[in-house]
Amino acid sequence: MKIALVHDYLTQRGGAERVFELLCRRYPNADIFTSLYDPERTIDLHDRVVHTTALQKIPGASKSFRLLAPLYFPAFRSLDLQDYDLIISSSSSFAKAVRKRPTARHVCFCHNVTRFLWDTRNYLREYTTFRKVYPLLEKIFQQMRKVDLNYSQEPDLYIANSSIVAKRIQSVYNKPAIVINYPIDSSKFVFSGQKDDFYLTSARLISYKRTDIIIEAFNWLGLPLYITGDGPERARLEAHAMPNIRFLGHVSDADRTQLMSKARAVIVAALEDYGLVPVEANASGTPVIAYGAGGVLDTQIPGKTGVLFNRQTPEAVQSALLTANAIKWNYRTIREHALRHFSEEAFFGKVEHVIGGV
Repeated sequence: MKIALVHDYLTQRGGAERVFELLCRRYPNADIFTSLYDPERTIDLHDRVVHTTALQKIPGASKSFRLLAPLYFPAFRSLDLQDYDLIISSSSSFAKAVRKRPTARHVCFCHNVTRFLWDTRNYLREYTTFRKVYPLLEKIFQQMRKVDLNYSQEPDLYIANSSIVAKRIQSVYNKPAIVINYPIDSSKFVFSGQKDDFYLTSARLISYKRTDIIIEAFNWLGLPLYITGDGPERARLEAHAMPNIRFLGHVSDADRTQLMSKARAVIVAALEDYGLVPVEANASGTPVIAYGAGGVLDTQIPGKTGVLFNRQTPEAVQSALLTANAIKWNYRTIREHALRHFSEEAFFGKVEHVIGGV
């Protein structure tokens, strides 16, 4: 069977790219396609050949890839994939549009519906530069939504990373999706049954992560909190934090692994479509205290692997912390839950069962 792996663009390293990296490792003989490729800024594909589109020839395209939004659909439609029996696309936006021959199969790992088209106002909160030209963008996006709906019908099967994303795919694209929670590389996380006296938050310091309410809760309680990650909100958050809160900035993978394994709990206050951090914490044997919406509803067992709070407020975080402190956690059970359900082996067992049944 001849397989093509297709990703929106390989110009950064995020959760979607990590999943695509797993797919590339799983299918070492598959051919790789994407719109833009910057090997210095994305996943390590070693000596694999990466086929790109005509957009690759535009100077500076890989650094300003968001500006090219109207060009991606025609770029992916221009790819010649007629020789492939199975196309596996990894897409939050454009790669699902690739064409196949009638007898081929197309399975799309859909990380989300195209957010900038279907959740424009919330999306632009993260990119203030584009908010200034919103009226112009909205006219362009109106036309792009029609195109997106049309090309969303191309895949034969959608795989979503969480229940909330599957519901969006059904609602926006009118296509059913099978939920297969994405895995972590469990070899990168170590178990510790001995916890130190600190809590951990690991996130980009941007507004929707709601690190502000975590800080306010810890200001009140006076408990030690370590914060890893950086972002435009850092200066403002540091100005409001008491001395019991430490900002560590970017840390190495090795240091982050140790922090995950030694923390009393990992705190997550954002509404995440899926969210790898709670699963990474569990793989380290560490419980999670998280806002109880979105992806954590698929990954956490209240009272067993974590505590969920139902409002994004400091008071709710504070109450959840006190609840967590009263629980006698079985750290070994927490890790076993993560390895059983969210390892690469579990993930690909489900994936290949589904692909084989298309």
